[in-house]
Amino acid sequence: MINTHNGIPGKIDRVKIDNYPSIKKHLDEYHDDLLKRADQGGTPYNLRNCAYLDDFDKPKIVWGNLNLEATYAIAPAGMYITAPSNMIVPASDYLLCILNSKLADYYVRNLGVTRNGGYFEYKPMFIEQLPIPIPRDDNKLIQELQTDNNDFIKDAIYELYGLNEAEIAFLEQH
Repeated sequence: MINTHNGIPGKIDRVKIDNYPSIKKHLDEYHDDLLKRADQGGTPYNLRNCAYLDDFDKPKIVWGNLNLEATYAIAPAGMYITAPSNMIVPASDYLLCILNSKLADYYVRNLGVTRNGGYFEYKPMFIEQLPIPIPRDDNKLIQELQTDNNDFIKDAIYELYGLNEAEIAFLEQH
């Protein structure tokens, strides 16, 4: 994939299509249509400016648009994702654990609608409503992340949100 971006002035140079002669030759077949595009950059071959272009050069939390359950992952710096995937920058193991928890998934699923086949559309407008406690250095979840033990992490998340036994039992059944 070649992202023919328009660059970011002073940070990232514009992609020069002349450096990719075979792609330019192909795109030249559509030159008249390219001239009509509302999203072109400095040339018909470049995409318009992207305010978050440099975020792709950072580690990020990513997820697919439709899933049966929460499946967030960390994508390394320099990895590009395609629409309709989403991302959160900067990536954090702490946030990743919370997002992949049963508690967060239950909360987010109550904001949206399940589609055919049980798939849920994990839209950013739902994800951004999830309350995330600010981590402290003595936070049990941060300490438990070092253990890589899912049961400890799950318990730490329940404790972080102050759930009682009845609430935990309810979540575990769903």
